Amino acid sequence: MHRLLPALLLSLPAVAMAADQLPTVAGIPIDFILFALTLLGVALFHHATLYVALTGLATISLYKIVFTGFKTGAGMAGFISHLGHEWVTIANLFCLLTGFALLARHFEKSHVPVVLPKYLPNDWKGGFLMLVMVFVLSSFLDNIAAALIGGAMAHQLFKGKVHIGYLAAIVAASNAGGSGSVVGDTTTTMMWIDGISPIVVLDAYVAAVVALLIVAYFAAKQQHAYSPILKHSHEHTHIDWGRLFIVGLMLVFAVGTNITVNVNFPQLADHFPFIGVAVWLALVVTAGVRRHDWELLPDAIKGSVFLLSLVLCASMMPVDQLPPASWLSALALGFISSVFDNIPLTALALRQGGYDWGVLAYAVGFGGSMLWFGSSAGVALSNMYPEARSAVQWVRNGWHVPVAYVAGFFVLLAVLGWHPDEGHKKVGEPASAAAPAAPGAH
Repeated sequence: MHRLLPALLLSLPAVAMAADQLPTVAGIPIDFILFALTLLGVALFHHATLYVALTGLATISLYKIVFTGFKTGAGMAGFISHLGHEWVTIANLFCLLTGFALLARHFEKSHVPVVLPKYLPNDWKGGFLMLVMVFVLSSFLDNIAAALIGGAMAHQLFKGKVHIGYLAAIVAASNAGGSGSVVGDTTTTMMWIDGISPIVVLDAYVAAVVALLIVAYFAAKQQHAYSPILKHSHEHTHIDWGRLFIVGLMLVFAVGTNITVNVNFPQLADHFPFIGVAVWLALVVTAGVRRHDWELLPDAIKGSVFLLSLVLCASMMPVDQLPPASWLSALALGFISSVFDNIPLTALALRQGGYDWGVLAYAVGFGGSMLWFGSSAGVALSNMYPEARSAVQWVRNGWHVPVAYVAGFFVLLAVLGWHPDEGHKKVGEPASAAAPAAPGAH
């Protein structure tokens, strides 16, 4: 009997696939219900996110193996084939996430974040410009690193008294800055790895700049009334140019490799993690310039495994069952990303296709700022400022974030319109066939 059990398990998916009907509850495929429960668990249990994500991955994988199978085949063989199809994306993301953690520490130790505040005005405009700095930093650093640097600068500038509205603005500025850059946010990096042009993603800055101006103005006024700026002199602090050289070289290696492979050897892009390997090659080459903080790797690896578990869960979803991509669904994804992690939401959108990627980059990138646990940057900053861990206070004092999100979104649609990329892994009907016309679309 025990010899028949494995064969029986492998035969179940074939039967389910032959029926051409996914098991559903209230019309919703069970795959999506399991995925939603995983994301809900991540949102509720902030101190056990890795275990929740791994449990969700194991549950969804087992369900697919036993009952529905994969697009690559049935049973365990289909699961292994699916992993073989996804391994390049996973390896690229893993190398980039861990490598950029070391990059961010080099930038922090370059003393640039300490020197920058001395150029700020002494009134509310100082707080405004600090948020602009966070925005700029996030365009080439990971948004988590930019938020933490902004939090450290705010602690120094405001005598440790930082308004919750201003903390929300730091997170919003870091997420906005990363939304239009393929090296500024994990979601945009995923788009880049998936073959979407950085020029397309750059469109997100039309909305992000509008959102930044709104958030920075109101948050700076809040902070100035709560605790005015108090600058300290740093005349004897010198920039470590060696560390800045490492940061620059890593970015050059990543961008240069991606352009070279996708322009000259596009047929190889899906067969090897060129970008991630390039980043780590830059780390090896610069090992003698400054010591890399290798002690950061355990936490970076843990965080990467968490995110990649969610990405793998998303890769197994039957995206042909989703509503057609439209500007309305992109707008909704921004609000959803304030509750659920935007990494798996982006993975789902990439797998479905049919989105305007500049619009989506802004929506999922900035949308998570509306709640403290809606983005990794918010979670990281709340570790520095525990008083931010109140959804009620975050919404009450950071009211300008959702206002800025909606304003930026519709300015982007009015200026550039909605241009769905129907050729990007689109399944089923073209998105434009069912998508509502966007304001300003042309």
